[in-house]
Amino acid sequence: MKQQLESPQPIPDTIVFDLRESHKGYRINKMCNSLIDESNRAAYKADEEAYLEKYGLTEKEKELVRNRDWAGLNDTGANIYYLIKLGFVVGHGLYRIGAQMRGESFEDFLASRRAKGAR
Repeated sequence: MKQQLESPQPIPDTIVFDLRESHKGYRINKMCNSLIDESNRAAYKADEEAYLEKYGLTEKEKELVRNRDWAGLNDTGANIYYLIKLGFVVGHGLYRIGAQMRGESFEDFLASRRAKGAR
């Protein structure tokens, strides 16, 4: 297997989800991905602390989950596609997550989505 090379031209203000980020966020991404199963969602809602412990999250990761700190979770290596699964369970949709990650109010974020040419 070839080793992943450093990007010669990093993209400013962008986290590239590479092997390093994958390793960094492995525990949180694995926990979030487990929430695709209905019985796991029920277990999470019944006892969030026990569920976080089951996946061996660090105290910092647990605190970020408890606070619904999406930007902080992203900084620890959590991938947005996995975070959406957690967001669904705790009542935070993609736009609420996106607003918080961009440091905007939900209303300001929605306005940016309605802007001409927004995708």
